[in-house]
Amino acid sequence: MNKIPYKYKTEKICTRCIMDDSVTGITFDKKGVCTFCHIQDELEQTFPLNNETNKVLQTIVDKIKKEGKRKEYDCIVGVSGGKDSSFTLVKVVELGLRPLVVHFDNGWNSDLAVQNIKNLCVKLDLVLHTHIADWEEFRDLQKSFLFASVPDGEVPTDWAITSVLHKIAAKEGIRYIIGGNTFRTEGTTPLTWTYQDPKYIKSIQKQFGHKKIKSFPIMNTLQFFNYSFIKKIRWVRILYYLPYNEDEAVKYLTENFNWQNYGGKHFESTYTKFFQSYILTRKFNIDKRKLHFSALIRSNQIDRDSALKKIIEDPYEGGFESISYTLKKLGITEKEFDELMNESPKNFLNYPSLYKMIILFKKPLIIATKLGIVPNVILKKYFRFDLKPNE
Repeated sequence: MNKIPYKYKTEKICTRCIMDDSVTGITFDKKGVCTFCHIQDELEQTFPLNNETNKVLQTIVDKIKKEGKRKEYDCIVGVSGGKDSSFTLVKVVELGLRPLVVHFDNGWNSDLAVQNIKNLCVKLDLVLHTHIADWEEFRDLQKSFLFASVPDGEVPTDWAITSVLHKIAAKEGIRYIIGGNTFRTEGTTPLTWTYQDPKYIKSIQKQFGHKKIKSFPIMNTLQFFNYSFIKKIRWVRILYYLPYNEDEAVKYLTENFNWQNYGGKHFESTYTKFFQSYILTRKFNIDKRKLHFSALIRSNQIDRDSALKKIIEDPYEGGFESISYTLKKLGITEKEFDELMNESPKNFLNYPSLYKMIILFKKPLIIATKLGIVPNVILKKYFRFDLKPNE
């Protein structure tokens, strides 16, 4: 097995952030400003941080409290042990809500992430529900995505978390799931970098997997409609309505909850750390730090020159031992890993999915966005780029 060196490869880069032409479908205006900067500007206009936004947030909070008045919990908060979900949980409690804390354990938790979750729940006096996936099943699903040669290696976790949260919400009669997503520090992920829908996930598993998934749900389309339109479960992103500075959030969590930093964005998962820093950067020329740094530049949390210096540094800090450990845990030989790293990259358009159907339903999606069923950013991601399958 050969350790592949990191190379920063781009020809054209945004004049405002550091997103570049390695992203399929990206465009630049006359001033050289990219599509993703314009998307964030539009989101800032939709969710400005002002007195009116404070009133909107308070209205949302009052509604959650009212509908959950006679229940043990009035909302669900999914936590990973990372800074975003941890800070969100603290803010939810400060707003006077009574959350059920839910964590999805896929077998890749770092010790720091686990301890962060425990510290928060103890200090805030909250009940933690942990859904533990069968290791063999989840590993098989992750391997399927690796051998499918797509950059969506985190999709099994992301969709499983979404599915678990909706299932528990329906069971407990809770209408509101509160997430820690925020465009101000995360940006908008290109579809060809991360795409998810139930048909896509199941098609990958059917073609490359060997096990049936029983220990955790993979929410299908009918279940989504049931949760959204019958159960009327809504996903609320409260950080859209609140000032959120990453450095200040880390300082606050560290000083008040003994929270410990684990490194890069979403590196609370040891698999995420390896997949994003090594596989994505080497095989797909995808560096998700570009998303993170670019969002922080637009939010005036870092300067562009500093980001440009950081992005040329190798994000992978491990050596052969770290690679060997991950492969052993996955049950992949070094030969198999070399082969999959040399396999031609593909994307979700190379496999069956709901994408074409989604594109046809633009008007219903606009209505669903207004109802709070579909995130506003979905419209901007799905209907702004000319996407094609990788050859």
